[in-house]
This record gives sequence, structure tokens and C-alpha cells, in this order.
Amino acid sequence: MKRTLKNPALQIGSAAILGIVFGLLVGEWAANLKFVGDLFIRLIQMAIVPLVMTSVIVATGAMSGSGMGRMAARTFTWMIGFSVVAAILAWCISAVLQPGAGIDFSAAVDPALQESAAEATGWQETVVNFVSTNIFAAMSTATMVPIIIFSLLFGVALNAFIAKTGNRLVLDFFDQIQQIVLTMIRFVMLIAPIGVFCLLANLAGTVGFAVVTSGLKYLGSTLIGVLVLLVLFVVVVWLRTGLNPARLPAKLSDQTMIAITTTSSAVTYPTVLKTAIEKVGVSQPVANFTLSVGLTMGSYGAVLNYMIVVMFLAQSGGITLDFGTIVLGMALAILLNMGTITVPGGFPVVAMFLATSLGLPFEAVGLLIAVDWFAGIFRTFLNVNGDTFVAMLVANATNEIDRDVYDDKKQVTTDALDLDELKGKFEKADAVD
Repeated sequence: MKRTLKNPALQIGSAAILGIVFGLLVGEWAANLKFVGDLFIRLIQMAIVPLVMTSVIVATGAMSGSGMGRMAARTFTWMIGFSVVAAILAWCISAVLQPGAGIDFSAAVDPALQESAAEATGWQETVVNFVSTNIFAAMSTATMVPIIIFSLLFGVALNAFIAKTGNRLVLDFFDQIQQIVLTMIRFVMLIAPIGVFCLLANLAGTVGFAVVTSGLKYLGSTLIGVLVLLVLFVVVVWLRTGLNPARLPAKLSDQTMIAITTTSSAVTYPTVLKTAIEKVGVSQPVANFTLSVGLTMGSYGAVLNYMIVVMFLAQSGGITLDFGTIVLGMALAILLNMGTITVPGGFPVVAMFLATSLGLPFEAVGLLIAVDWFAGIFRTFLNVNGDTFVAMLVANATNEIDRDVYDDKKQVTTDALDLDELKGKFEKADAVD
């Protein structure tokens, strides 16, 4: 019982409910609590720049040349392709359902972000502004795209330096900084229930019952997108492989159950690997490579959800995004899904990163944090099963699916693998499901 009460998701969910009830009861007086919620948001914002920089530098600096070739090309093509589809689908669903409509924060853009949120005069200027002449100036205004580009280039140069000299001192330094910032964020998340209570009390007191309906519309939009993408995955696998899709639910049941109960791709990874080889019939070399890459790149549910977050925040602020900003939002959602642009530390960091990058209002982030446990179930469900589907597509291209295994006519066992070690190896990749 005590362990259940200490569950962060339960604490945040309970605080959200209490905050909404309190706000509805006391009305506009609840706005007096807004400053506490703002402090919580600012503590998260404070960590975004160092976290993004170190995450990108460590990921690109540590890349090796293994896994190159046709299998890698097929894997990346399928993963990026499905990620693009997920981003576009999220935009379409959000444009139709308008999950953020009804919460009006049309004047809530943080003044400190006005410079980075200013509209460019044309696409050429937008592209030019992706590169900063002063990285410290970009860091001071949290202009994220130039920061990412600088970190990518720094990471690539660091990778080349390590390959030439074997000296990993700088890489280890940034890795340690990343771990320290992650620890700092975990400290901040200890007060998340208080911050969420105050944010939701203020929302409910000033906006009213629309807070509840907006939260449900946000979750509904995410769920619809997950189901549509799931159907698309199954249809593509069926058409490409010719395998009977009716067998998939039973074969994927174990990993699905672990995914939705833990909302963690890293925890689910050993089961996903075992399922792909022993139940689906994917060859072990393909499964090892594709699923390990998928753990950091194959978060299709996350891409979908991130783009819905962008649209939700824009709609809550009464902001109409132009085509260029929508494309940039999709690109950021996809980049966040890629192993080199993963932002560890939880959904609040991702939501604030997107808001900061696109100059969107922050007030509604508290509502998204409050219901994120449910959204996390949807994301992780699609993430882990999507990885299995991609492994099937990659294996099918070189006839490395054992159809007798898939049809339950033959049994195979995974080679002697230390699955706990594999899970630990990729634990850092379990950023935000």
C-alpha cells in the first residue's frame, strides 16, 4: 500500500484531480497559486539547454560505424518513414478535433522568448537562423534549433577525434554532465504533485470545466492516432510479408502487457527481443540490430504525441501556426524520436522543449503533465509493437523470417543472451515513452 502511494504517476494524477476540484470550487482566487506552478515550470526550463546539448553530444560522439549497410539503410528508411507518417497524422487529427480549443491563453507567450519566436520574413531567413553566430546567445534565449545543430556538429567532430586518438575524456565529461542534469530533473520532479496541483487549480479557476474536456480531447486524439497507426503497421506488414495478421495479437500479448503496465520501452526490450525471435520468427542478427536501433529511433507513438502536444499548446494560446512552423514542429517531433536528439528526463522536459522551440504558451503544460501517465500507455504500446513490425519488414526483405516459427509449426530459442545486460545497455535510451 505504501509503495502504491509513493508511485509518482498516482501522486501527480491525484494532485491534478484535487487541483481541478479546488479550482472549480474557489474560482478565480485559485490564480493566487499560479506562481507556485510557474516556479515548477521554470525549474524544468532551467535544465533544458544543458540537457539537450549534452544528450546530443553524447549520442553523436559515441556512435560507432557498426551496423552499416543495407540492413541499416532499410531499418532507418522504415523508421523515418513511419515517423513522418505519425507526425502528419497527428497534425491532421489535431486540426480536426482541436484538442486545445477552449483554453484561451492568447497573451501568454513568455516575453523572454519573443526574440526566438519572432516570425522570419521568409524561408531563407528561417533556414539561416537555424545556425547561430553566437552559441552562447542562443543558449541565453533558449533558441533550441541552433543549439541542436551546434551540438550535432560538436558531437560529430568529437566522434572523429575519438576515432583518431582514442581519447574519450571529453565524451566522458559530457556524459557525466548529462547524468548530473538528469539527477537534477529527478529532484525537481519530486515537487511535481505540488506544481501540478497549483497549475491545474489556476486553470480550473480561471478557465472552468473546459480544462476537463480539453484533457479528454487530448487523450482521445492521441488514442485515435495510435489506433490508426497500428492498423497502418499491420496492413503494411501483411501486404509486404503475406503473413496472417490474425496471429499477431497472441504473439505480441506479452510485450504489450509489459509495455502498458510499465510505460517503459527499456524494461520491455528483453521481451520484445525474445518475442521477435521465438514467436515471430525474425532472425537473431536482424532482431538484435533493428530492435536495439528501434529502442532509440522507433518511438512512433512518441512522435505522434509530440506533434499533438505542439498543436494543443498552439490552440490553447489561440495561435494559428503557419506552414513553416508546422513543418518545424514535425521535424522537432521526429528529431526528438531519433537516438541523436533524444531528450531524457520525462515528458515535462519534452513539452517545455517544444514550447520553448516554437514560442508557444506554457500554461497548459500542467494539464498535459497531469494526464501523461495515460498518454504514456498509448505511446509505449505503439513504440514497442511498432519496433517489432519494422523488424519483420526488414527481415522480410532478405528472407530472414522463419515462416514456420510464425505459423507455430516450429520452435526456436534465443541464443544465450544476457537480456538484463542488454536492457541496462539501452536504459538511457528509455527517455520519454
